Amino acid sequence: MSDNDSKVPLPDLEGGSPEIVEAGPLAPTGEESVHRGAADLEAVFDVPVQVSAVLGRTRMEVGDLLKLGPGAVLELDRKVGEAIDIYVNNRLVARGEVVLVEDKLGVTMTEIIKADKN
Repeated sequence: MSDNDSKVPLPDLEGGSPEIVEAGPLAPTGEESVHRGAADLEAVFDVPVQVSAVLGRTRMEVGDLLKLGPGAVLELDRKVGEAIDIYVNNRLVARGEVVLVEDKLGVTMTEIIKADKN
């Protein structure tokens, strides 16, 4: 972003003060700045995204992969109780924990990852 870019407040969905972030040159500045809420995002509510919860990773050769069968155990790069990564459209957005909801597995977010602006 250039030095001429303006800053606008993001909508606060939890009731605190707005966070100031870098914005493009068409964003309102100064007195024109407007506080926006979740309702302003309604246009994107129906946009599909892919969400992935990654328990861990491992590397192996194809030959070893083909030898796996029922009951095989893969050693992952995470320890028991360590946070899992939550990706949206292949971008890391949060870390969380696996939870059991009735008879299904779920994920609860414990940490939101802010994207670095380059």
